Amino acid sequence: MVIKNRRIARYRRHARVRNKVQGTSSKPRLCVFRSLNHIYVQVVDDALGNTLTSASTLDPEIRNQTNSKTKTGKSSLVGELIAKRAISKKINEVCFDRGGYKYHGRIKALGDAARKQGLKF
Repeated sequence: MVIKNRRIARYRRHARVRNKVQGTSSKPRLCVFRSLNHIYVQVVDDALGNTLTSASTLDPEIRNQTNSKTKTGKSSLVGELIAKRAISKKINEVCFDRGGYKYHGRIKALGDAARKQGLKF
């Protein structure tokens, strides 16, 4: 019962965030999904409905580096990877969609790592 209520609360927070955050071609949306063991990130152009680039802890580029790290450490690796991929596609500025999660822990680590690599929120 508590888990169901927690999930419903996240969906409500996500709906509030999505009413305010809209990705365009000039400033796409960086959306985050956090599962129990992994974290997934996409850069989405909502105007066209396209995913421009994505990254996760399951990517082969960082898969072997994640073995000895905590979940927060893995999230920062994913943040660095998504920033590199976005900048290589000439995307320098994004809207951060935290997906209804609080800006804390893994979500914060991902955002901070992406900012360090040069991505602007």
